[in-house]
Amino acid sequence: MRYEAVVFDLLTALIDSWSLWNDVAGSADNGMKWRRRYLEITYGCGTYRPYETLVREAAYDTGFPETFSDELALRWGELKPWPEAPAVLRKIPVPLAVATNCSVAKGEQAAALVGVPFNLVETAESIGFYKPRPEVYRAVLDKLGTKPERTLFVAGSASDVPGARAVGMPVYWHNRVGLPPRDDARPDFLEKSLEPLAGLF
Repeated sequence: MRYEAVVFDLLTALIDSWSLWNDVAGSADNGMKWRRRYLEITYGCGTYRPYETLVREAAYDTGFPETFSDELALRWGELKPWPEAPAVLRKIPVPLAVATNCSVAKGEQAAALVGVPFNLVETAESIGFYKPRPEVYRAVLDKLGTKPERTLFVAGSASDVPGARAVGMPVYWHNRVGLPPRDDARPDFLEKSLEPLAGLF
């Protein structure tokens, strides 16, 4: 078998978090503006600072009420996996793991909403760094006990592509919302759905 394990970005590759951010912000345009600023802060953060703090700072920086962060937290349980995600994951015959940029509590809650058990759920809080820092990917690889070249990373955000490739992991980019690439790194697979993923095993 080509891969010994699969590691997923959670909040974009497996879960439609965009819809919740947009709903809290009042429109898709507002949600995208807020989310983009959050991603900029996160990618520049590196060492873990509380997820909720970054979300609140992003709202403030984009001219939205800081209470958006509180509403997002209160409505976290409304997150839903992409429609095909549970069925696709059940077809994958190797261990499944999550590496996500949020708190332990929110990561575990969101992972449970996918409806499929994971062998490992790691968060920026549990590791101490935010992706795309290499420490995150390496920590997950160490805990899985697999080699990077034999561990497929399923990205949802653009930064996970160069982040995972930098430590030697092949990347499947589930670019559902049509995000532009970051840097010159290119994924091994580029798809707008998770459906083709099951065919790699």
